[in-house]
Amino acid sequence: MDEALIRSLTPGVLTVLVRRGADFAAAEDAVQDALVEAVRGWPADPPRDPKGWLVTVAWRRFLDAARADTARRRREDRVEEEPAPGPAPDVDDTLQLYFLCAHPSLTPSSAVALTLRAVGGLTTRQIARAYLVPEATMAQRISRAKRTVSGVRFDRPGDVATVLRVLYLVFNEGYSGDVDLAAEAVRLTRQLAASVDHPEVAGLLALMLLHHARRAARTAPDGSL
Repeated sequence: MDEALIRSLTPGVLTVLVRRGADFAAAEDAVQDALVEAVRGWPADPPRDPKGWLVTVAWRRFLDAARADTARRRREDRVEEEPAPGPAPDVDDTLQLYFLCAHPSLTPSSAVALTLRAVGGLTTRQIARAYLVPEATMAQRISRAKRTVSGVRFDRPGDVATVLRVLYLVFNEGYSGDVDLAAEAVRLTRQLAASVDHPEVAGLLALMLLHHARRAARTAPDGSL
């Protein structure tokens, strides 16, 4: 199983579900169910179109959950009909997911946690360890963040500056924490730079790369500065 491939596809799959009408929390639950199936089935029978497979399975899981919950009957009427299996649209909506996770209604700590969870693909346990808080505390923080953005319109343009502030917070924490979030911040900023042609994005990426390249010289073998 190619973990890097899974992590690169997950944000796009989540974005497709949200754009089709699933609320953020339900969409992520469905995507996680699809990932579990992928881990079980792909080693023996890898799909030709991994993203299309994940989108199809995740959408089915979302519809199953919506039908099982009578309180979501009205939402089920609003979502699109299940598409026939086939290639997923070759459109990268990851940028919109960045905007959603860095929504102004979220606190900085919540935006960071949600970005690492939804865009970065880290587990709640990994994020909790990185920020030295109990896993239950981080789970509650992420859950509240999901509820906050669930009603936000997905097609509205976001503020790149807000996203950059979130990524910079991740980078700074990575420099001082036990878990290497600096490298994760660089990866996410590279991904953002590939989605949007913006001078401030390029500038932040260059700054991160400069500091990250000098990281080894800033610390002793025991990790002290």
